[in-house]
Amino acid sequence: MADRRLAGFPRKGPVTLTLEGDPVRAYEGEPVAVALFASGVNVLSRSIKYHRPRTFFCLDGHCAACLMRIDGVPNLRSCRVLVRDGMTCQRQNALPSASFDILAAADWLFPHGMDHHTLLAKQPLLRPVLHKVVRELGGLGHLPDAPPAELPPATRRHVELLVVGGGPAGLACATAAARRGRAVLLIDENDTPGGSLLAEPPDGPERARELAAAARKAGVELLTQATAIAYFPEDAGGLLAVQAPQGLLELRADRTVYATGTYDQNILCPDNDRPGVLAARAVGRLLVRWGVRPATRVAVVGGFSYGARLARALEAAGIAALQAPAVTRVHGHRWVEAIELAGGQREECDLVAAAAPPLPASEIARQHGVRVCDHTRAFAIDVGGDGATSRPGIFACGDVTSAADPDPGRAAAAGAALGERI
Repeated sequence: MADRRLAGFPRKGPVTLTLEGDPVRAYEGEPVAVALFASGVNVLSRSIKYHRPRTFFCLDGHCAACLMRIDGVPNLRSCRVLVRDGMTCQRQNALPSASFDILAAADWLFPHGMDHHTLLAKQPLLRPVLHKVVRELGGLGHLPDAPPAELPPATRRHVELLVVGGGPAGLACATAAARRGRAVLLIDENDTPGGSLLAEPPDGPERARELAAAARKAGVELLTQATAIAYFPEDAGGLLAVQAPQGLLELRADRTVYATGTYDQNILCPDNDRPGVLAARAVGRLLVRWGVRPATRVAVVGGFSYGARLARALEAAGIAALQAPAVTRVHGHRWVEAIELAGGQREECDLVAAAAPPLPASEIARQHGVRVCDHTRAFAIDVGGDGATSRPGIFACGDVTSAADPDPGRAAAAGAALGERI
């Protein structure tokens, strides 16, 4: 398999993992999905119903397109699992393999869709057979090799100021508040803080490290790989449940700031789910955070302003970049081969960077009861000029408060301003 890593990019020590028995070279700190893609693996799984080939889309833990079986545990997001020497990986939902899956015949047999709820429902003799077929077609992995380890007890904490989200807005807010004497806990679901900066060319990852270092110096407690999963208003006056490496955290805070940023969205056209159609910021993460050459010729599609910045970075790295406002179809099966523009014009490419405007990640704040604004395509947290939401003691800043085109600099400025007031 061809190695897609850029020469001269700083990396940690090499390790070896295995993919279905075959050794794959990787480097410490890389997620499994990045290590496999960098080593030339294009298909990470198959879709659960039609068995269409899948790779990651967002590379940020939100799309569930990169679920794999890792060390005997099914349905792990391979973009979030960091490699270690000797790790074993398997692709799911395929027979006999993800590279050649005979169950993909379902995609060919039912080109207009399959309603498995009514298929052969009136044939009682065939129904048990159909149930077995549907289970095989629609299964999502197999049970783990071993029962899970005993779960650690939940830990309950009370904090003065909780910041949810470690992107530019959250880091800047936490730092400013800590400098004013606040005791601040910042949680972020990624392995390192930075948020959108980790995809921002040319030096976003370095800026992220600087913001994180400034936060730690100011006294902020940074907790990574910690995902806010639910808010429970009925428990102890309100608890935020956080899944963290050390177990479940039940957090109460005098004040909470939501700086959860945005989700990447796909472009709208047939076959936009094919491997090789990636979020533009996923392409940026490959390039500037992981030092991986995404492709040879990239079509950057959509009106999100980040797309223009990505195209310039790709060109600077010697990668051809074609910019298009929209496409009518993506061509290719196991990987992108071309895009079709309005009027039938066909442009060859080997990757599509979907630069569709991202959506505010407002779900957890909405569980907390804050009011949101309906911007037709997005629900952004409604805040006043002081960053306060409709709930006392709950604040928000950054891209989650707007349906406008996200900008890391603007988000950081808004976060810093809120941290000075809160």
